[in-house]
Parts: sequence; C-alpha cells; structure tokens
Amino acid sequence: MSAAPTTPELDLSWLDLYDDPTSAEPTKKGLTLDAIDIGDYASAEDLPRDMTPRLRGAASRENAHRMGLTYQTKHDVWADQCRSLYEEAIQRQWSSARDIPWDTLAELPDEKERAICQVATMLTEVEFIAGDVPGQWLPRISGDEFEVGLFLMTQIMDEARHTDVFRKRALANGGGLLQQGAGLGLRNLIEAQDFTEMSVLMHVQAEGFVQSMFRMGELIGPTQADKRIFRMAAQDESRHLAFGVMHLKHILSETPERREEIHHYLDKAEERSAGGGSGDVTFPPVFESLCILLGGGKDRFDEGVAKFLLLRRRQVKEYLHRLEVAGLGDRSERLGPALAQYAN
Repeated sequence: MSAAPTTPELDLSWLDLYDDPTSAEPTKKGLTLDAIDIGDYASAEDLPRDMTPRLRGAASRENAHRMGLTYQTKHDVWADQCRSLYEEAIQRQWSSARDIPWDTLAELPDEKERAICQVATMLTEVEFIAGDVPGQWLPRISGDEFEVGLFLMTQIMDEARHTDVFRKRALANGGGLLQQGAGLGLRNLIEAQDFTEMSVLMHVQAEGFVQSMFRMGELIGPTQADKRIFRMAAQDESRHLAFGVMHLKHILSETPERREEIHHYLDKAEERSAGGGSGDVTFPPVFESLCILLGGGKDRFDEGVAKFLLLRRRQVKEYLHRLEVAGLGDRSERLGPALAQYAN
C-alpha cells in the first residue's frame, strides 16, 4: 500500500498581511474602479515592480515566477480616465443579434447593396486586426496598471462585435463579402514595437479615421439597420480614441523628450498608407463604394466624389486636432503627401 499523504504544517501567516484593512464604499455609480483606488491599493508611479502576475496591492512572494518582460513605469502605458472608460465600456455593451433592426433591411439597387457590402468587407478586416493588436500587448502590461489591461480587454470585445456586425451586414441582404482591402496600414499596427507607437497609430490615427467615417453613417447607410450599425460602432470607437488621446497626452507630459520619436512613428505610417491603420479608403473598390453610397448611386457618382472629399478633409482635420489636443503640436506642415492634399 502507498503511504498516506503528508499533511503540511499549518501556516496562517497570510492572515497578518493587512496592516491597513480597507473598506471601499460604492459611489452613485456603484462600486467602480475609481472607488477601489484607495490607500495602499491606489495607483502610483513609484510602485515596486517584479514582472510577476501580482496585481497592484497584493503582497509579493519571494519565489514567485516572472511571467516575461513588462513595462516598468506607469507612464509607459497609462491614460488618465482609463478606469472610467472601462466602466463605460462594460455598461454600454450591445448585441449585433438583438440591437440592430435587421427587419428594416430592404431590397436595394444592386449597386448600392454591393457598395455597402464592399465597405462592410473592408471593415471586417480592419476591425478584426483592431481586436488582435491590443491582445498582443496585454502580457507586457504590469499588474500595477491592471486598469489599462482591463480597458484593452473591452476594446477586444468591442472589435469582435464590430467584425461580427459588419460580416452579418454583408451576408444579410442579398450581397456578400467582396474585395479584400489594401491592408497596407494594418501592418503598421501589427509591427509596432512600443506601446505608445501602437496606441498612437491605432487609437489616435486609425480609430480616429474610422470614427470620422462612422459618424457619417447617416449619409453612408442606405437603411435604418446600416445607420444603427454605424451609430453603435461609433459609440465604441469613441472610447478607444479617447484612450489613445489621453495616453499620448500623458506620455508627452511625463516624457516630453519622446515628442520627435512619436512624430517619426506618424511619418512612417503616413508615408506607408493613405488611410492609416483604418484601411485605405482610397483603395479603388472602397473609394468607389463610398462614392456610390454618398452620392446615392452610380449615376450620381460625381456628387459622391464631392462628399467623399469632404469626408477625407474631415478625417484629416480631426486627426490633426486630436494630435494638437494631446500636446503634440501642429503637425499640418509635416503631414505625408497622401494626407496633406486634404489638409486645406
């Protein structure tokens, strides 16, 4: 017979770990992340970091294993208000199955149906990558800044829903998935080697361009279902964009010497693609589709082109404004040629 298992000696030392017992109190919004950011558990710049999965405030353990390299300063990943953005994200989730009025889809002229399906095809690709990218950075975020990780997890869920809803739209009304997008700018996001590089290119540049387009959903969407899709997706993109602007503002405040480095990331991205990581809307199938939708048909293509140019100018103007608000300064004289033509 095998020997009976050995019972370890009782060790209750963990009962004495808390020098300052804490009782967080709910606010009017409930027990939020801000409400539990108190005492020894509050966020701070000079916390001891050990690259283990220990979250901020937990007692460290001498033999805990490292889990790989993580950022060792708060400002490398932090964004003010990231906690409130997380709270908003979990409260404003929506379902592509239930919250889109699919019954309002109606038979459209073939050119319009194919046009909205081409735009949806491009967006499924863009949004899939936009969910993939933040997932690559989660292992490198310290447990001391776990709120950033929580927010990025909500972004992944948002982008999954966007991929889902645009794919459904392409398949729901007699159309289908059409031409794959150019995808040049998407590589900039995947290849980013620094968190700030990734955030500036994805959250500020790419999501900013997408947000400007989503906000024109009333003009682009040929049915009430399409308009609702753009409206709901824009709601989510606003959070991602806000995180990026606030992170950029924080990093420039804490490490202003990185300003030229960040400009260089944008130089490279603007030179590589006219659409940033949002997918190149000047790619012929996407450009022509948007012009058909904006103009109201092939026979009004010129009117659509005029509105498309307004969209591009709006995208670039809002992009420059966000960079300036974040503290990067006026970038209008430094824009890549593909974007500079729309700056005036």
